[in-house]
Formats: sequence, structure tokens, C-alpha cells
Amino acid sequence: MTQISGGSPAVGAQPGGAAAAARGARRTERLLNLVIALSATRRWLTKEQIRTAVPQYADCATTVAFERMFERDKEDLRELGVPLETGGEDAFFEDEAGYRIDREAYALPEIRFTPGELAVLSLASRVWQQASLAGPATRALVKLRSLGVEPDESSLIGVEPRVRTAEPAFDPLYAATRDRTPVQFTYRRAGGEPAVRHVEPWAIVSWHGRWYLVGHDRDRQATRVFRLSRVASAVKRIGRPGSYEVPDGIDPREVVGRSVGPVQTRQAQLLVRSGAGLAVRRRARSVEARSEAEDLVVLDVSDVEVAADELAAYGADVVVLEPDDLREAVLRRLRGAAGVRA
Repeated sequence: MTQISGGSPAVGAQPGGAAAAARGARRTERLLNLVIALSATRRWLTKEQIRTAVPQYADCATTVAFERMFERDKEDLRELGVPLETGGEDAFFEDEAGYRIDREAYALPEIRFTPGELAVLSLASRVWQQASLAGPATRALVKLRSLGVEPDESSLIGVEPRVRTAEPAFDPLYAATRDRTPVQFTYRRAGGEPAVRHVEPWAIVSWHGRWYLVGHDRDRQATRVFRLSRVASAVKRIGRPGSYEVPDGIDPREVVGRSVGPVQTRQAQLLVRSGAGLAVRRRARSVEARSEAEDLVVLDVSDVEVAADELAAYGADVVVLEPDDLREAVLRRLRGAAGVRA
């Protein structure tokens, strides 16, 4: 189970905590965009190119304000260990300095993981996936192209993690938990009519393959849990960031567990290729060698569709033997991916 909350209550409880958190978030985003801009090309970038490419710099009212911000950011990057270089294309004319990040110095050395560590990383990848670039980072690359600088986006793989979820409500609700901003949305209860809810979001939790929002329901004046797949409208902000505090001592996982209740599971039998399916092996009830090439893995499954999403991603490395409905759900995904009708 995964919990994603929107900031620390301890920070928000301090005087000016919301404003300080907002400033810190803007600074972090600015530094990330600066790293992206300087890593996205092998050419030296001038100050003006950097100012145009990084959205936060373009917002500076004056050149003096930009210069001050850029100087601070350069020092911050160097303190963080980012190998920022200064130079130029022409050794004989140094009238305008350029900047870039030394890729070889910035790259990680070869890292080796134990099978257990690889399993944990594989599990994490089910929640966090590497996105192509989004938001301001994408705009930075577009601006670099407009300046005649061709980005090398392959160097940016892994810069920006994103939560992997198909729920349309996830992004706006996650942002609301981060900013502590009250929201409004239409919610469809199981077997009930849709109703508008007004909520102070506290945290988002993944529970047995489904995403839930934990927060304070203003209409009922009580703590409530909302399943994201039942949010039936766009999420609308109805207040200012930092306008409420998350209560101390709240454990969102416990709240979801009490609300949703125990989940019924059943056993699935899988044939898993040797060396593959580390995340599945980590959670398995048992792993028995069938041959040098494959193992029989027994796994507890609570939701067939969620399990099928995971198992289908392994392709031919994982074959479902039983139950039949899980096997069919996996085959349906594989046929869809291959464009083959059953």
C-alpha cells in the first residue's frame, strides 16, 4: 500500500509555514527546470537563452532580478553537487559566457542491486513511473528548440517521476493535498445517487490496487474516505492554499483500512521465467523451481483487473495458470496490445 500526502503538518503549523512551503516548491521547480535546460543539450547556453527557456526566469520583471536569481541558483546547484560548467563555443572570443552540465560527471556510476533490492525497486515502479516531461519542463524544451537549440531528451530520462494512475481525479487531488486547498467534486457512492462533496484533502492512499482520498468532509463535519474512481466530475478548488491544517496523529492508512474493511483474496498460480517477475516473487506465498528456465509462483490476488494490469506488463515472462478469470483478463490485455481479436 502506498500513501501520498501533500506536505508535512509540522510545516503548516508554523507561522508563515504555508508561504514558506510555497516558496520552497517554486524554488525546487525552478532548479529542476534549470537542470533540465542545461542537461537537454550539449551546447553552451547563454544567460539569455536560459532566461527564455526556464519559465520562472522569464517571469522576472527586470534583468537585475533575473541576474540575482540566476546567481543564487548556480550556487545552489553546485552545493547540491551538480557539475555546472562555464565556457563557450569559441576559445578565442569569450565575451559571452555559456553554461552547461557535465554529463559524464553528473551520471551515476554503475550500481549493482541485490535481488531483494531489485524487487523493492520493481514494486516502486508500479507506483512511480518515468514520464516524458510535463508542464513547465516541456515548455522549456519547446523554447530551447525555438532558440535553435536541439534538445537531447534521452539525457533526461528519469528526471521527473510521475505517479502511474488511470484516475482523472488523481492529479488535481494530489495537488490539493500538497497545497492544503479545499476542493469540490461530485461523488458517486456505491448504489447511491451522485452528490456534490466539499472536502479538505489530507492524503491519497493506494489500498489493494485502488486509490482513495482521506480528508475532512465539510458537509458531514467528519473524516471521510473517497474512492477516486467514483469521483464523477472535475475537481474544483474552493479555497486558498494553506487554508486548513491536517490534524496531528492522523494515519491515513488506518483510516482507509477501517473504512474499506478487509479484502478477500484468493490464490493464483503463475509460471514465471527465471530472473523475471521480481516484484511478484517478493509478494508470493511460495516459489517452487519447475525447471532451470521457470518457477511456479503462488500469489494472493484480491482484485482480478488490478492483478491483470500488473501481470500483463511482464509479457511472456509470466504465464497465469489459474484462476481462469485472471488468465483471461491477462490474455485480453495482451491481445489488445497486439491488436489481435479473440
